[in-house]
Amino acid sequence: MSLAGDLSSALPAGSVIVEEAQLRTYESDALTGWRATPQAVVLPASTAEVAVAVGICRAHGAPFVARGAGTGLSGGAVPVAEGIVIGLARMNRVLDVDAANRRARLQPGVTNLDVSRAAAPHGLYYAPDPSSQQVCTIGGNVAENSGGAHCLKHGFTTHHVLELELVTAEGTVERLDRLGRLDLVSGVVGSEGTLGIVTEVVVRLLPLPERVETLLAAFDSTDAAGEAVSAIIAAGILPSAIEMMDRLAIEAAEAAVAAGLPDAGAVLLVELDGPAEEVAHWSRRVRECCAVHGAGELRAADDPERRAALWRGRKSAFAAVGRISPDYYVQDGVVPRTALPGTLRRIEELSREYGLRVANVFHAGDGNLHPLVLYDAAAGEAERAERLATDILAACIEAGGSLSGEHGIGLDKACDMPRMFGDQDMAAMLRLRHAFDPEGLCNPGKAFPTPRLCGEVPGPYRAHPVEREGVERL
Repeated sequence: MSLAGDLSSALPAGSVIVEEAQLRTYESDALTGWRATPQAVVLPASTAEVAVAVGICRAHGAPFVARGAGTGLSGGAVPVAEGIVIGLARMNRVLDVDAANRRARLQPGVTNLDVSRAAAPHGLYYAPDPSSQQVCTIGGNVAENSGGAHCLKHGFTTHHVLELELVTAEGTVERLDRLGRLDLVSGVVGSEGTLGIVTEVVVRLLPLPERVETLLAAFDSTDAAGEAVSAIIAAGILPSAIEMMDRLAIEAAEAAVAAGLPDAGAVLLVELDGPAEEVAHWSRRVRECCAVHGAGELRAADDPERRAALWRGRKSAFAAVGRISPDYYVQDGVVPRTALPGTLRRIEELSREYGLRVANVFHAGDGNLHPLVLYDAAAGEAERAERLATDILAACIEAGGSLSGEHGIGLDKACDMPRMFGDQDMAAMLRLRHAFDPEGLCNPGKAFPTPRLCGEVPGPYRAHPVEREGVERL
């Protein structure tokens, strides 16, 4: 029997999609430049059904790709044409909130924001908060080790995941925790779905702070705003978030949501949380740091509605650039905080060289840049935009940074991995991957360069034969 036929026979009715029109819904993630149509899509409702689907794929030698909400920005959930997509949207229950131990047990299809909603009646919340938190799922957050605005103080997904349930590439179900000598949880978080499919997650919850205050400071330039960021951190202040938007990002946000952002070269959003007296003390210090470095306007808010108003522009920034450009390319790199001004100047130089605008909106507190390259595909600018985005990544690495802060490598940046890692590094990572998935069926073609995409890449790493087969680069 065929792969699709075996899946349909083994799983409940309505769990397997094979119609061409419906399959196209699963061709790409939010980075729409990569597309491939799978043989079938499986929508399991339980860990047992995931294990059955994986077991059938293994019997057929067929690759499989786990998918959450499809909000990823690196091509990490793009399917392989010969294989299937295992969509986890139906596994969307908060299984338990253990308030006494500040833990929540979740299925992977639970949205990020729903975790905090479930925890709020207990005076708790979940700290990692990607910009897409209303729709992105916990399973995807685990795959990419997502962060968000508040990871500066509270850490990334990996700092909050305590246990995982994993369906391995062999179709077995394993429970992983951090209690033994070998911490496999840390290996799975951020592995981009290449080690297995996470079907249950236990996360750490934090107490809701006594007070939260958000400050918005306007500056004439990103250089001045960057200097203020360095001064805040050098003063020993640890805000929960420090976000920056440049003039072009401000223009886009205003066009999209009319957030009331000031007309400035750059704005900083600085958020503080904790005991009321502590927040008041650090608020005064932040204001001083901003004033010393030329802040022309400063607003503050400590009630939820007014704080949400200050955040509205930042939270809408990615989608907002669609108001000022027909197409845009979101990049994700990291530089040391001290390198922010120089790197932003280099991005401006590259923007002029390529003749394309770049809007900068990013997590300034930890140097996680999200430059948005604006272009018009209809005018033949897509390839030029991609080259510019790649050169921005190269600038991040030259400044002592890295390829990705939270969006992952996926298909998008796989060819750039040798810029940052040597042969021995790559071989070590692939040994771990092959230990979990010796047949190379689990999300093949992601995170590592392969000859089909990058040409013959030197080094000890080799692609599985099915990697990237049928994937179309638009």
